[in-house]
Amino acid sequence: MNEELTEKLTLLPDRPGVYLMKDVQGRIIYVGKAINLKNRVRSYFQSGRGHSPKVKALTARIEDLETIITASEIEALILECNLIKKHRPKYNISLRDDKTYPYVKVTLNEDYPRVFVTRRVLKDGARYFGPYTDAGAVHETLHMLKKLFPLRTCRQMNAGRPCLQHHIKRCLAPCAGKVCKREYAEMIQAVCLLLEGRSETVVRELRRRMERAAETLNFELAASLRDQLAAVEKVTEKQNMVTSSGDQDVLGLARSAQGICVQVFFIRSGKMVGREHFLISGGEEEEDAEVLAAFVKQYYSRAAFIPREILLPREVPEQDLLAEWLSGLKAGRVRVGRPHRGTKKDLVEMANGNALTALAAETAKLEADFDHTEGALQELGRYLNLTTPPRRMECFDISHIQGAETVASMVVFTDGRPNKEEYRRYKLQTVEGSPDDFRSMQEVLTRRYGAAADPLPDLIVIDGGKGQLSAALAVIRGVGLSEIPVIGLAKQFELIFREGESEPLALPRYSQALYLMQRIRDEAHRFAVTYHRKLRSRRNLVSVLDHVPGIGAKRRAALWQHFGSLAKIKAANPAELAAAPGMTKPAAQAVYLFFHPLEGQA
Repeated sequence: MNEELTEKLTLLPDRPGVYLMKDVQGRIIYVGKAINLKNRVRSYFQSGRGHSPKVKALTARIEDLETIITASEIEALILECNLIKKHRPKYNISLRDDKTYPYVKVTLNEDYPRVFVTRRVLKDGARYFGPYTDAGAVHETLHMLKKLFPLRTCRQMNAGRPCLQHHIKRCLAPCAGKVCKREYAEMIQAVCLLLEGRSETVVRELRRRMERAAETLNFELAASLRDQLAAVEKVTEKQNMVTSSGDQDVLGLARSAQGICVQVFFIRSGKMVGREHFLISGGEEEEDAEVLAAFVKQYYSRAAFIPREILLPREVPEQDLLAEWLSGLKAGRVRVGRPHRGTKKDLVEMANGNALTALAAETAKLEADFDHTEGALQELGRYLNLTTPPRRMECFDISHIQGAETVASMVVFTDGRPNKEEYRRYKLQTVEGSPDDFRSMQEVLTRRYGAAADPLPDLIVIDGGKGQLSAALAVIRGVGLSEIPVIGLAKQFELIFREGESEPLALPRYSQALYLMQRIRDEAHRFAVTYHRKLRSRRNLVSVLDHVPGIGAKRRAALWQHFGSLAKIKAANPAELAAAPGMTKPAAQAVYLFFHPLEGQA
């Protein structure tokens, strides 16, 4: 322990607050709170307390210390939650990958709100529901809501006429003034209630509005509300009554050698409306109670809804403090505790069982992921007689149609996974108009490895057979890269051609190494074909505009640059076309009439 840190320990205050521990680089590695900063922080450095291995590892890396005094312990808890969320310290218990959890956003800050999935929670007046761990389930929920309610999905509200979504009765067309704010707001309120799990309230309100519409002889609206009511009742049937009443979150916990999992059951108005499971990192050496307390603080600091009661599988430290903090967030009383009998205890035990099942499924997923990545790399290294597994692999492919728009792609796999930030695409020039895959491959390899080529791969994969491999080796070895192994992967039977070997290598049919080779080859092909199609569409666009009087090469390029696609040029009105650089009103009118000839005859 350095002198500066020793001096700071002697000056710690007898006040509540938060402490931040930093390593030699100044990075925050642990955030904690205390009702008495002096007693709590000094306890980390007392050798006779029998600290856990985690605390010993933490204290060995502490080089600096910072404290923030607060007025009360509850303020310290709030600040601790915010700092952990911001800095994500290495030694704090944390939700694994919690930054990537999706939310459902309802833009209540707009006159006609939209509903969509987002991964960013902002203080913008919108309402957020989540977080959710299963992105697929979130999109399924959104799909259900859009079938139940004709919500707007477009970002623009200045459309001159309704779009196709309105004509197929999937949108009320607020952009064209087809619905009033009050009617749309009632629909959004029903959406929010459904997302909260309060389907019975939605059923009562829809039935009331349907009966009112029928009484006023508005039978078209009544029929629409009837269909919505039937759909919502069908959803409600799937929700099982589990308690007499009330809103509750039921937490369960399970741990194994592979990790820790917390399961949350969401009970709204006595019905089970959903569940989520969360993986915990950094809590392997902590007691279950400590893990649960850390989860409650991190989860509910960003949760969109806090129920009146949170049921835990065991008592946690500072339980009353957590209840006070949650009550402040909710602006109403929240109870936190462990049930000892009855239905609530049964629910907690069921949550524990589901947590164990979810943890087993995650463990199996991790094992499968290991087989597909690390295991496949090790297997491929053995088959190719490499000294180490190929951590970085680069694969090249050529795409063209009879020599036109010839392009090449380079995809990169790092540790068995696609590394899309490293992908590169090339528009080839030397063979334009005359198909020659060998020369095309030589051009792209020269451009990739001819100059500064860092970082260099551990394995180069050429999409092609023996001829392609020979053409590639002439370039790669010619620029001095003599140590990097290069292989050719034939499309038929996935045979691997190697330098200096006359016979190809056939990987075992069901091996992970073969699957890895297929994935990188298919990804290179997909990336090349996508680029080729993009260039071809540009060429086709130019050929269409060639027939418009007064539109030359510069104006064609300006239109493409300004609008980006042929569909947008077709949809633009004369004023919008004239706004493109280099366009005049007569030229814009000529383009408009070219795509709308009937209007010119009117």
